[in-house]
Amino acid sequence: MRVILKQDVENLGRKGDIVNVSPGYGRNYLIPRRLAMEVTSSNVKSVEIEQQALKKKIEKERLPYEELVRKLNELRLTFYRKAGEKDMIFGSVSAGDVKEALDQMGFDIEKKKIILEDPIKRLGNYTIPVKVFQDDKAELKIEVRKEEGQEEASESRQKEEERKEIK
Repeated sequence: MRVILKQDVENLGRKGDIVNVSPGYGRNYLIPRRLAMEVTSSNVKSVEIEQQALKKKIEKERLPYEELVRKLNELRLTFYRKAGEKDMIFGSVSAGDVKEALDQMGFDIEKKKIILEDPIKRLGNYTIPVKVFQDDKAELKIEVRKEEGQEEASESRQKEEERKEIK
């Protein structure tokens, strides 16, 4: 069964897309919930007109977000965490931590738009995609470092171990 989507449907398509679905899914779920309508010549024409208007609207809305994408691409966040052996950090750097840091810098980005599949649990440099507007994504650079006092402590521990090995 072919239907025209009236709204974005996750894992299926965007508003205005013509998609093939099983007849039961279309008749029993999509159409009754007004998420889609059947494909007819008049429906296709009305959707084409709506899509043209929607494209113009999206282009106007996209302009301010392009600037935000550019700023986020230039940004580099640094997090300081306590770390153990093999550069494993105690705790992690999560999407919530990234959101907090962005909020402090004046960016208003929702936590769910920060695409961090698993929390960061090691020291190092990372690039995290941030969904800004529909398909527009920024690449946010994140660096996770050892806390200041901990670097000195680990260096002195290493020197101590070297002295023990020499004896």
